[in-house]
Amino acid sequence: MTQAFAATGIELETLTVQTVQEGFASGRFTAESLAKACFEQIEAYNGRYNALIFLNPAALDDAREIDRRRAGGEKLGPLAGVPVVIKDPMDMVGFPTTAGWSLLYSKTGGVDLMPATDAPVVARMRAAGTIMLGKTNVPVLSHSGTHADDSWAGPTLNVVLPDRVPGASSAGTAAAVASAMAVLGLAEETGGSIQNPASSQDLVGIKPTIGLVPNAGVVPLSGNRDVVGPIARNVRDAALCLDVLAGYSSEDPKTLASVGHEPAGGYTAALSVDALAGKRIGLYGPGWRTQALSDEATQLYARAQQELKAAGAVLVDDPFAGTAFASLREPTAPLANFDARGLESIPYDVEQYLKRLGPDAALKTFAQFAAATAPQNAFGPTGVLNFMNSLPEFVAALADPSSPPDISAFIALKSTYLKIFDTVMAEHRLDALVFPQMRCELPPFQGKETIQETTVGELNIAGLPGVTVPAGYYASGSPFGIIFVGRQWDEASLIAMAYAYEQATLHRKPPKLG
Repeated sequence: MTQAFAATGIELETLTVQTVQEGFASGRFTAESLAKACFEQIEAYNGRYNALIFLNPAALDDAREIDRRRAGGEKLGPLAGVPVVIKDPMDMVGFPTTAGWSLLYSKTGGVDLMPATDAPVVARMRAAGTIMLGKTNVPVLSHSGTHADDSWAGPTLNVVLPDRVPGASSAGTAAAVASAMAVLGLAEETGGSIQNPASSQDLVGIKPTIGLVPNAGVVPLSGNRDVVGPIARNVRDAALCLDVLAGYSSEDPKTLASVGHEPAGGYTAALSVDALAGKRIGLYGPGWRTQALSDEATQLYARAQQELKAAGAVLVDDPFAGTAFASLREPTAPLANFDARGLESIPYDVEQYLKRLGPDAALKTFAQFAAATAPQNAFGPTGVLNFMNSLPEFVAALADPSSPPDISAFIALKSTYLKIFDTVMAEHRLDALVFPQMRCELPPFQGKETIQETTVGELNIAGLPGVTVPAGYYASGSPFGIIFVGRQWDEASLIAMAYAYEQATLHRKPPKLG
């Protein structure tokens, strides 16, 4: 029993979108009383986990409006009245977008970036009637795929195992959802920041195909890789959130590519406990990446394979063997494990982001941004993004941030990834790949070790979708998660297979909060 339950009688840790709507329908609680319960939970536990950095003072008014509309007989969508959190780099009117950086927050000596309009994804959550409780903590410029410990607001902890890393820049969103401060959260990934925190904190995450969800109005790391997606406690909830987020936006022209790819009836339409029956699933091996699993990860993965087979799947061992796929991976110096290619465009991407903030924005160009943050130059020798200087064409892009950069090398790499991937999927008649999302258990919170993922880089460069789902625990209690990977626009089938696995195994257990 949480402290919030003692105060309100609402079991937040077991809530789903479905049970929220059932609670509204039965009169057991209202959107207002549920929001109040979430704020009680935040008051009780945010001091411990540091998931949220800003609370939304309009949330209770928004909840009362949903209650008024429901009482008036209006037909509302499935997310109406559902408490959610928003990742800090996503523009939300009324709040500064700080990107975790003290130099971008007035109360820590910096300058406030105040958006004139919501980011499209925030606007869509608002239009869906969600109750946006606040914004979540991130590391500086979302630079980390492992830690979340250098924000102006302090470190975010892993709710499942506080002595282990929380998993990348969306750790605040994951911690809020894992600790039942909210039912759903928005996350964003450039290099693992949906996959890693979802797996680290025993949650479901959907990393969509690039172009499915608009990312205008989100502080960029790479317009070539950035994607926004949901983090939730179960697959159905994540799918319902993706229904709201996905689709064309005039603010993000690349979303035009998504037209015709969204499933009829939405991403929950194909959910079935039988969705794995007869599906051909490719397994992790050196053909994909020449990094072995730990002994315990191997054992847990073997169990997951048996669970997939029991659900009717046909398993195909290392389908990428004999291809050049693994050789495409190239960690960016001086980083040991992260392939950052495609991030060369960040000066141009930041300039485009600043233009969108509006005419009254404190910073309007990349040059002004660089001047305002010069005391901690992100690209300097000790800066959080100093590795960018190793990337092809970055120096030229930095010299002329107003011009679209040359990313021809990245485009060629992406093309090669996709051609090999699609060929392998076709030749082996595969419906999906299912890998351990990490090669070994989470490293300690205190330390320099990084998360040893299996799909970051490959998915981010190729722009492919993935769905993470809880699949058990190491002996230490560290969560073990698997990821379903598929072709571009395959979200609906991946979600259905992940749902079937989730329902067959029910591995996730609510964490003990303290």
